[in-house]
This record gives sequence, C-alpha cells and structure tokens, in this order.
Amino acid sequence: MDSVGVLDQPGMSDIKKFDYSSAIGREFGNYVIMRELGRGAMGAVFIGYQRTLKRQVAIKLLPKALAETQLAQQQFRDEAETVAILDHPNLITIFDTGEDDEYFFQVMQLVDGQDLRQILSKLARHPVPARRLMPMNHVQRLTLEMLAGLEAAHEAGVIHQDLKPANLLIENRRGRLLIADFGIAKAKQAEYAAQGRVVGTPIYVSPEQASAKDTDHRTDLYAVGVILLQLLAGKLPVRKEDARKILVRKIQQPDTFLLQRPSECHPRITPAIERIVLRAMASRPERRFQTAKHFSDALMEAWS
Repeated sequence: MDSVGVLDQPGMSDIKKFDYSSAIGREFGNYVIMRELGRGAMGAVFIGYQRTLKRQVAIKLLPKALAETQLAQQQFRDEAETVAILDHPNLITIFDTGEDDEYFFQVMQLVDGQDLRQILSKLARHPVPARRLMPMNHVQRLTLEMLAGLEAAHEAGVIHQDLKPANLLIENRRGRLLIADFGIAKAKQAEYAAQGRVVGTPIYVSPEQASAKDTDHRTDLYAVGVILLQLLAGKLPVRKEDARKILVRKIQQPDTFLLQRPSECHPRITPAIERIVLRAMASRPERRFQTAKHFSDALMEAWS
C-alpha cells in the first residue's frame, strides 16, 4: 500500500520500466555510475564513484525522456535546492546536481545501510513470533532521531511531505536514522511546483494532503504518528484498500482510517503512548502536536 510515491504526476509513470543499462559506466563530470540501488517516483538511484575525493556516492538519475513536463523537471531541481540548505546529522546530504543531454542528476551522501521498510519486512518474517517486533529502545531512538531531523528541516522552512519507512535510511554501523528523498518537499524559499496536486504515499499522508489542500509542517507530524504506530505494533491496523480508496477515506472519513485503537494492537502501547499517537494522527492539524519538538518532548516524558 505504500508503493505510490507521487500521485497525479504526469510523464513519470514509466520510471520503473525504464532501461537504465546504458547508464552504467557513464560519466557525469567527476562522477562515474557503477550499479543501480533502487527506483522511486522521481528517478533511479545508483552507487557512483567520485574521482576527485576517491569516495563512493549515491547518484539519482532522472531520464529527460521521461521528465516530459516542466513540473517533473522543476520538482527534480527543487529537491536538490531544498536539501542543499539543510545541515543536520539526521538528514541526507546532497553534494552536487546537474544535467547532460540525457539525464538530470543529483549526487548525494551514500548510506551504508537499509531503509526502514526493509528492516520491518525482515522482522515480520522472523520465525519466532516474539521477535517480530522492533525492540522498544530502537523504536524510541529512531522516532526521536526522525523528529530531530524534521525539527531542523521545519525550522529551515522545508516540509518533506513523503515520510514513510522507505524514505528513512538506517546506517548499519551506528544505527543512525537519516531522512531521505525530498523529491516532493515544499520549501518557503521556492514556489511549490505541485500546488493543487495530490502528492505523497496514501497510507502516510494527512487528510489535508490527501485533499490536495495547502499543507504545513504538521502534515509531516501526522506521518510520524503513522510510522510510530507501525513500529510499535509491527503492522498498521488498517483496511486492505487501494491508494484511491485510502485517499477518499482520509478525505471523507479520516477518523475511520484505523480499525483498532493503538492500545489494542499491542500491550506495549500504553495509554500515554496511545494518546500521543492519536494526537499526532488527528484529522485536523490544529489538534496535532504543533512542532516536532513538542512531539519529541511528549514522547520522552511518556518513555521516562
């Protein structure tokens, strides 16, 4: 259900089918493409090599043949400009951006690790049922790191708008969380290219984002509430519906999104944590936590 990254995005439907084989070995200035890592709504990501600093980097490529609209091209450029103003240990770093005759490209920090979706998927398949949940100390640390990164982004005027486990990278060595993929982010410094369009991943978007209404930083805090519940319960207590039905439900009946109260999903979700999750996921923005710091402070008090 979280496979849809951008809805109503013209000219981008063939990213997953595009033949990138000719990109392997291609040079973009000081960078060489080595192998593909994965694909998303706004291009494919490769491991690359930077000759000047003799290091591996991540390189996102958007084929010009698929970026047919000014919207798609502008969103790709906006992502680089947006992330470039951010500097925080829990946010991915962009080193460079540019284009040639065939591709737009971004050069980013390469994270030696996995995304949170992969980690949750492995946990769900563990042969011992008691070990299918993420340890509580990991849930706490990752959630607080996510909120710390968001606090820095929001203070810089950047709203991510597509927070989900697939966009949260976890380092293998230190276990640090980094927020990635600002492809549909909104920044106060730039005109928002996708104004009036539904963007995001339905299961994690807020009701106002599902309605294509103007959003602010509180749409990200709604997504954190959904992710926190997923980490605590192991899976979300929601219906198996397609993307469109999820969006309609969030617009018309947002309070029916969850089939169970959080505390009914697992005993480790205490009444205090349930109140925090439900506040974060409130259908009306004014009823949510108003800042990432307020959210973080509430969690630390509940977990103390």
